[in-house]
Amino acid sequence: MESIIKPNEKKMHEHYKFTATEGQEPLRVDKFLMNFIENATRSKIQKGIKNGGVLVNENIVKANYKVKPNDVIRVVFEHPPHENLLVAEDLPINIVYEDDDVIVVNKAPGMVVHPGHGNYSGTLVNGLIHHVENLPSNSNERPGLVHRIDKDTSGLLVVAKNENAMTKLTEQFFNKTTERLYYALVWGNVKEDQGTIEGNIGRHPKNRLQMTVFPDGESGRHAVTHYKVIERFSYVTLVECRLETGRTHQIRVHLKYIGHTLFNDERYGGEKILKGTTFTKYKQFVDNCFKVMPRQALHAKTLGFIHPTTNKMMRFESEIPADFQASIEKWRSYSIHLKE
Repeated sequence: MESIIKPNEKKMHEHYKFTATEGQEPLRVDKFLMNFIENATRSKIQKGIKNGGVLVNENIVKANYKVKPNDVIRVVFEHPPHENLLVAEDLPINIVYEDDDVIVVNKAPGMVVHPGHGNYSGTLVNGLIHHVENLPSNSNERPGLVHRIDKDTSGLLVVAKNENAMTKLTEQFFNKTTERLYYALVWGNVKEDQGTIEGNIGRHPKNRLQMTVFPDGESGRHAVTHYKVIERFSYVTLVECRLETGRTHQIRVHLKYIGHTLFNDERYGGEKILKGTTFTKYKQFVDNCFKVMPRQALHAKTLGFIHPTTNKMMRFESEIPADFQASIEKWRSYSIHLKE
């Protein structure tokens, strides 16, 4: 361990904080952070370390420091996190419903929900604070948000416009009384017509950018996904997923866990041809499907919740986006051709 030097001379702002797991094997801190920080290059990380911006157990370390189990690693800078400096932007937002308490948005694929590392502008939150002044906040960078969906997932989410709405909606998500249905196109022919996937979800111990299932419950948080088959297309299947819990990447991780990775989900290996033949024509067909839908095949189709003021059940449906629909049509035609 290096000598204890604390950055007291200037006000430092914490940008990241990680705790190494019990099973952490000795690993250089620069390599460790490469696995944990999205969009960060090794040269940037090493520069930050050189400038004294990486602390392990509150001690400044060098790049060759080996991270050990239970080490607490903090990344600090003189400037506050960019996501705490929210700027209102006039962005196109597809609002399907709005009143004095809530906004229901049909998010386009490719739009980040809230600012974070590498995405400090152009997010849904930037657009929302331009559309509505004084959104309530449970933290600086996420005003109005009571849940979120991934950047490349399309579909519905609800935003709170005042403190009462935020409290009531947050309670509903916590108590699992909301209704959330997703359509997912997955690799493989799902054997059962319907089923339930249960397994704790937490950060992957070796790749911070992925989540994983801990089947024995030794880590992660309890997660339950119910699914049913909508349509089969030989090598892929269209399924409807109902979320009982709302963990990060839940559908993506649970479906991979049962052997049915989301179609074109690059983070979890779905951008590879996981099922089918070795014929060149088939590879060309799949590549064309990837081009038609250059993202994971996941859409938040249905959203239901109790209105925070009227106490009435609100339920919204969204159309499957054009790229998703085009991919379904391609697979449907291909599957029919195979059976002829």
